[in-house]
Amino acid sequence: MDVRRVARQLPLRLASGAFILNSGLSKRGADQEAAEQLHGFASTAYPVVGRHEPQRFVRMLSTAEIALGTVLLVPAVPGVVAGAGLTAFSAGLVGLYLRTPGMRQEGSLRPTEQGIALAKDSWLLGIGMSLIVDGLPECGRRSR
Repeated sequence: MDVRRVARQLPLRLASGAFILNSGLSKRGADQEAAEQLHGFASTAYPVVGRHEPQRFVRMLSTAEIALGTVLLVPAVPGVVAGAGLTAFSAGLVGLYLRTPGMRQEGSLRPTEQGIALAKDSWLLGIGMSLIVDGLPECGRRSR
């Protein structure tokens, strides 16, 4: 384990991991109304979500967020692995922002007032990609 790499990645992993873990734990006990709202919102952008019953969808989402948050918080998990998971998850969140009507200003990527919360998920995508890049072996490294 490269201690310097782990230390370098720690702030990124702590911030994103704690945020995602908390989100997953918060969804764990969602009531029917909250599950239906979240399910309806997600199925607007991703119609395949509509195949699942709202409570089941929220349980799956909660489990995925808890697992991803935990992976990010455990330093023994390689950064490239944690980064790949975060990048995939956050790409879905950015897709939700891009696909949901009313989240962006007409003809622009700039968020509307309603879209600000989703647009902020782009920082997770940046963190995930940074973890991947940082975890890749250096190409063309010269020995001294």
